[in-house]
Amino acid sequence: MDVRLTPSGAAGIVPRPSPAPFPSMSENEQTSLDFEAALEELEALVARMEEGDLPLEEALRQFERGIRLTRDCQRALREAEQKVDLLVEQAGDSETTPFDPES
Repeated sequence: MDVRLTPSGAAGIVPRPSPAPFPSMSENEQTSLDFEAALEELEALVARMEEGDLPLEEALRQFERGIRLTRDCQRALREAEQKVDLLVEQAGDSETTPFDPES
């Protein structure tokens, strides 16, 4: 995060842009990197909010960002699950077993 002045002269926290992906990365590697980066940012955001030191307006902005990051992570996980299902189906083993975290 960087602190920068807005056009009105007020200080604001601005997230650093994500580094550009390497051109040789596969789509799977990029999705994984995007997921990892989003998850890392979400975890840091939650930690800041749990401290309780943010002003209300900033807390609301961070909450909105957290919602977007959560949706991005959920989308990436759905896409990964679909790819796994497709690969299993193509391998001839069309039966998958849902993951049970209690096992």
